Amino acid sequence: MPRNAEVIRQWKLLLHLDGLAHGRSVDELAAELSVNKRTVWRDLAALQEAGFPLVDDKRDRKTVWRVLQLPLKSLTDAGLSVTEVCSLYMSRALLLTLTGSPFEAGLNSLLKKVQRALSPKTREFLDKLPNVVRVRPEPRKKVSAGYNEMVAKLIEASTRRKTAYMRYFSVSSNRQKDYIVHPYLVEYSEGGLYLRAFVPEYDEMRLFAVERIRRCTITDESFTPITAASDEGFEPSLGLGMGKPERILLEFSARVSPYVRERVWHESQRIEELPDGGLRLGMKVCRDWALHAWVLSWGPHVRVAAPSILAQEILAMLDGARDWYVPRFEFGPPFNATASSSALSLPFLENRRPNKRRSVAPS
Repeated sequence: MPRNAEVIRQWKLLLHLDGLAHGRSVDELAAELSVNKRTVWRDLAALQEAGFPLVDDKRDRKTVWRVLQLPLKSLTDAGLSVTEVCSLYMSRALLLTLTGSPFEAGLNSLLKKVQRALSPKTREFLDKLPNVVRVRPEPRKKVSAGYNEMVAKLIEASTRRKTAYMRYFSVSSNRQKDYIVHPYLVEYSEGGLYLRAFVPEYDEMRLFAVERIRRCTITDESFTPITAASDEGFEPSLGLGMGKPERILLEFSARVSPYVRERVWHESQRIEELPDGGLRLGMKVCRDWALHAWVLSWGPHVRVAAPSILAQEILAMLDGARDWYVPRFEFGPPFNATASSSALSLPFLENRRPNKRRSVAPS
């Protein structure tokens, strides 16, 4: 821990100096960083030893320290400072979450250039910074040969505003269908790429998973973006869905309210505190699969207050999930409740009335 704290402190010192064009004296650095002058001298020496271009100049009969940008001229000419280049290097784990996407080759090339611009000692120093960025890779979609070429073609059609003929496999209908589409944009989300396009046949915007596009031909026919459609984005959804936004009202228990309160789930959200420590969250989003999945993820700690149709959909999903478990308890071993699950109540099949409700599946 002491070593980690020392490296972090030295990185903070470097960040502080890099933002100051005229530099700082040791006395000023000690006061601003709340450390003694001996610590500042030791940290400056350590940073120089690691290869960072720290220089001392005279200013008003006083020695000041600053960061020299010239050693990274090939990158700083593009407007990047020393610490910006280092931050990019340390964020490589975040950037490489796009591994497997069409951007992988470009990102790897960029990171190699950054790596070459840093000396081995500098990279060694940066690698000591503990947990600066830790990224858990999200599940990625499997792609086949020709995927990158397909993405390039879709981006070209979107850029040039050209109509495209497309053959697409729909999971919901389990069949292929041919479409004439007006491509608007390609968007990365949830481990995959999606095409947002206007479909004249249905007079509406639709989302297409790129890996399910079997064939695409760009025509010479141009299209004029529809203002209303081009203004539509993914903003009304908590995920990738599109649709008419509705006013959603959810009530959360006091147990999970701190977790709900500390995040911005959607730009339209409004929070109202409840007397029992819970909260009421209102937002305007479309009633799609992303919303259903998010509400269900809170388990028994959330209740849909409005609209009633959403409450009915969530209840149908809960009943559908329950059907997977209840029959197994009838034939399986006795259920042994533990202290942590003492509040859990799972009625057996013979004590349960038949339920005719169907669960709501994503389109």
